[in-house]
Amino acid sequence: MGDPLATLGRAEAMLAERAGRVLARSRDHWTEPHGFTDDRLFLNRALLLDTEREPLDLLRGCLAIEQELGRTRGHTTRYAARTLDIDILLIEDQVLDGPGLSVPHPRLHERAFALAPAADVAPLLEHPRLHRTLIDLLNDIRQRALPA
Repeated sequence: MGDPLATLGRAEAMLAERAGRVLARSRDHWTEPHGFTDDRLFLNRALLLDTEREPLDLLRGCLAIEQELGRTRGHTTRYAARTLDIDILLIEDQVLDGPGLSVPHPRLHERAFALAPAADVAPLLEHPRLHRTLIDLLNDIRQRALPA
């Protein structure tokens, strides 16, 4: 919703200011909505951050940025159009299963719209549960999508 390029640009600047240095930024990936129908394409981008923030503190910071940039939560449906959605996909080789935050993101390996940008910035990073690189996981999805 709104101007995705401007919103992501502002979010990236806020993350760099509050969370840590941006080491890499993916190219922009425009994709169809996932889990619902909408006339708009969605903009997906991944950042590789160098941060000293603890995972839950980082999550709180991401949620605050979402809110400051117009995100409202509380939809009755799981998937809906929104101004911004910041996800923590991976934190090095950490595995976290806590209230409010699971790392790696539990559906990362199923979502090309998240894997493609992540593979742009860290193609050889290994998923700590699946022990496969991001580029290999993305290629798995693409292979399954090919017609038989």
